[in-house]
Amino acid sequence: MRKKKFPLNPKHLLIVLAGGCCLLMIGSFRFADNFAPLKTAVGNAVAPMQKGINTVGRYIADKLEIWSGIQELLDENAALKEELEALSNENKILRQDQYELDNLRELYNLGQKYSDYPMVAARIISKEPGSWYHTFMIDKGADDGLTVDMNVIAGNGLVGLITEVGKNYAVVRSIIDDKSSVSGMFLSSSDTCIVNGDLTLMNEGLIRVEAISSADNISDNDEVVTSHISDKYLQGILIGYIRDIELDSNNMTYNAYLIPAVDFAHLEDVLVITQIKEPLQPLDETDQTQETTSEEEGTQETSSAE
Repeated sequence: MRKKKFPLNPKHLLIVLAGGCCLLMIGSFRFADNFAPLKTAVGNAVAPMQKGINTVGRYIADKLEIWSGIQELLDENAALKEELEALSNENKILRQDQYELDNLRELYNLGQKYSDYPMVAARIISKEPGSWYHTFMIDKGADDGLTVDMNVIAGNGLVGLITEVGKNYAVVRSIIDDKSSVSGMFLSSSDTCIVNGDLTLMNEGLIRVEAISSADNISDNDEVVTSHISDKYLQGILIGYIRDIELDSNNMTYNAYLIPAVDFAHLEDVLVITQIKEPLQPLDETDQTQETTSEEEGTQETSSAE
């Protein structure tokens, strides 16, 4: 025969346990001496357990504190990385602005140096493959008044000539190009020379100089400028500085090397001199006849006066 189960209400159980606890508390205070052995036994049993619980609790608390500190450091590190990246980008912008400002200041100083010539500033938009700016394109053209054979300068001196002009662009051949040849002159002696482009020499930072008429008054680092006999280059523009002068194999002229006044590896902005050197025009037959007639009339007047 199955025993009948009596369901126990949790509320009633809680009331019974609470009452039992109260009775134990009253009894422990009222009959302290009688409960002393029991309290000792319970204390001896609970103390090691409490110690273990305290140790585990402290360990967990320490680990939580360490984890919290690590998380704070990680968050702080992430914030510092973002700030560093922002500062780095700002620094790059400032350096770029400073670089452009230096370029503009350099162009301004160069413009002041050759202030007798009218000029227009232009930016390089493309160049031939390679390390050197021996042939390149600028963002100004016929609409800006540019024409072929206009002189181009940058840095401290001469860059080259415009060889082709479009509506809004122009092509420049620099003095280091293999096809370039410039008539130069030494400021120290007025002796002339020919500065020939040579891209192979540019790896050493040099240009070839030939046909130096005399080396008596020339020494290393003397300035070479465009000469008055140049057919396309305006007079007096700095080309570079001479070095390593030696007698040619013909024993009549001298050769040397030139350090360019322009950094042809790092060009960005240039100045175009909008004045073209006018070539000398030969006299036609009419002018020669008039000149001859004038000379004859002058001779006759002189004879009459005598």
